[in-house]
Amino acid sequence: MKICFVINSIKTEIPGTTVVILRKAYERGHDVYVMGVGNFIFYRDKNIHLRCRKIPKGIKTESLKEFWSQIQDETLGYETIDSNEIDILFVRNNPTEETFDRQWAEHSGIAFARMIQRSGVLVLNDAFAMSHAFIDKLYFEELPSEIKPNSLITRDKNDIIHFWKENNKEIVLKPLEGSGGQNVYKIGKEQNNFNQILDTLTEKGYIIAQEFLPEVSKGDVRVMLMNGKILEEDGQHAIIRRISSDKTEFRSNLSLGGIPKKGKLTKEIEHIVSLTAPKLIRDGLFFVGLDVVKDKLIEINVLSPGGIDHSEITGMTDFTNTIVDALERKVHYKKYYQNKLSNRALATME
Repeated sequence: MKICFVINSIKTEIPGTTVVILRKAYERGHDVYVMGVGNFIFYRDKNIHLRCRKIPKGIKTESLKEFWSQIQDETLGYETIDSNEIDILFVRNNPTEETFDRQWAEHSGIAFARMIQRSGVLVLNDAFAMSHAFIDKLYFEELPSEIKPNSLITRDKNDIIHFWKENNKEIVLKPLEGSGGQNVYKIGKEQNNFNQILDTLTEKGYIIAQEFLPEVSKGDVRVMLMNGKILEEDGQHAIIRRISSDKTEFRSNLSLGGIPKKGKLTKEIEHIVSLTAPKLIRDGLFFVGLDVVKDKLIEINVLSPGGIDHSEITGMTDFTNTIVDALERKVHYKKYYQNKLSNRALATME
């Protein structure tokens, strides 16, 4: 199998979930390539080309950090290949992590992926599904109300103030396009810096306001889904509880210092997955992360979900053998059915 991972930039990528998966594919003998989102090349009347770095044979390291530092070594250089030479294009760049001077990078990965998908290469997640779910917090609002907290999306301050009053004067505000817990605020009855926060967020675009869930003080749970089911390996589920290391902080994002713990599969999580999975499968979303607080889904992560890179800390398996198994099966199905199955169907086929 030839697989190419698309990330924001090789130079700036940290050894997280993407690197964990590509390393396992490499260790299992596959041809693994990695490229930044700025390294697509369009030729008129030809296939899209990829300026990428092939992971060389013979790399032996004990730690993920050491492995990735060798891939980041500029002496490895790049090669340019026809996108139709690969079996899978795994799009893992995160648009919300791009800086202001790289706004061009936010949509380009998915845009080129759509073209490559049309040429017959298997793209994960399905490129058209990613386009539809590009603002994942808006995509989230297409899910059943039963499993979500009360919410409002607007740029009008008066709307938000009214929503705050309707929800016992305790809400959470965050930018519609954002990740990692950045610019997320709890607004309580004391209204500290309410107007200042509203000014800051409206400058960034639309605001999503959600009712505050008191249970969030105990942390939230990241649930990793693959093919519409909870990712599972060796009898363990990819469910990670994230607990804030600061008792005064309601956010528990790992990027903000949250502590990962082994999570448990509950009836509430099963119910949330049962209502979410059919839509994910229909849309062709192969690998997705759900953030859950007790019986409510608070976020869905479609474009570059992470979490399994912390499995070693939690004492769980790394789940990568199951992921690579699924990738291998999809390549097999594609060849077996001689391209008669759509990318969307293959993306979530078990």
